[in-house]
Amino acid sequence: MESTPLRIAMLGHKRIPSREGGVEVVVEAIATRMAAQGHRVTCYNRRGRHVSGAQHGTAPLKQFQGVRLIAVPTLDRRGLAAISAACFAAVRAAFGRYDVVHFHAEGPCIMIWLPKLLGKRCIATIHGLDHQRAKWGRFAGATLRMGERMAARHADEIIVLSRNVQAYFRTTYGRSTHYIPNGCTLPTHRPADAITRAFGLAGRDYLLYLGRLVPEKGIDCLVDAFRLTQTPLKLVIAGGASDTDAFLRQLKARAAGDARIIFTGFVQGQLLEELYSNPYAYVLPSEVEGMPLSLLEAMSYGNCCLTSDIPECTEATGGMALTFACRSVSDLAEKLQMLCDVPVVVEHYRACAAGHVIAQYCWEDIVRRTLALYRTPSPSRKGGFL
Repeated sequence: MESTPLRIAMLGHKRIPSREGGVEVVVEAIATRMAAQGHRVTCYNRRGRHVSGAQHGTAPLKQFQGVRLIAVPTLDRRGLAAISAACFAAVRAAFGRYDVVHFHAEGPCIMIWLPKLLGKRCIATIHGLDHQRAKWGRFAGATLRMGERMAARHADEIIVLSRNVQAYFRTTYGRSTHYIPNGCTLPTHRPADAITRAFGLAGRDYLLYLGRLVPEKGIDCLVDAFRLTQTPLKLVIAGGASDTDAFLRQLKARAAGDARIIFTGFVQGQLLEELYSNPYAYVLPSEVEGMPLSLLEAMSYGNCCLTSDIPECTEATGGMALTFACRSVSDLAEKLQMLCDVPVVVEHYRACAAGHVIAQYCWEDIVRRTLALYRTPSPSRKGGFL
């Protein structure tokens, strides 16, 4: 029956509530909305420090907006935190009273066979091809690939966030998937206040990158391109490292000597809302993405956006943003200079950005489609579990 509440477990994220990454934003958005509809949702949070530093952590909660939270043991070391937490969470979910166990991201899917073996309906959301991310070593990369294969083999249904990843699963594994993108929430616009006091920003006087400071985001390319740009605008790089402290040090060394470049560290709450509300333009130079939530958020604030031309970015923007050739410092510098010199172009993209993402990426529709997938019987999948 459609009206019967479901018992749902979610795992694979770091923790909610949190903005440590896009996966956490997605899990929080769908879990709380499902709970508001009367479903019994449990999220298995990692123990351990905040990925951007212990100073950003908060006391663990047992409940958040109707969602039950259970913290599982975690080996708080680079490359081991995700898989260790997934193992403990999968065991608890397998032996718990759940109708659906929803795995998020490739790596945690290495354990999807266990709740499936014990009769649970298992859904996997592939938030991106994580094994392509430059920060992972050989062991972590192999684990991510194994998780991907386990999802392809054992998941009752697989959700992907882009048509590009959908094609990847079809050609690599002969596996059909469901395209259900991320959503976007109506933003809170704020005038420059806290960012003025903290960073000297008045509004419309900076270009913004906001996201995790990891190699595959192409931030090194952005710093090099900005240094070639003749403009009084500042470049604000907002976000924390994610097991990538060495990369952050390299970025700061690269930016040394250019007083226009500001590193804010991890931001959330009012600071984050003010940064999104007041840039001249937003830049996302990623080499690898699943579906870039920061880009959707930036567009929802009515910002002109400039992104790399990878399919995941161009698909999300739907022609409502400018692009440059991925990893091309010269092309990015040329596009940045053009935006700085021709404000009418910036105004054009500001005018169409918010309407596009609010119309196309609605969390309520995404939750409805996900719940329908939870309830739809899947063809039996044959083959051994290991």
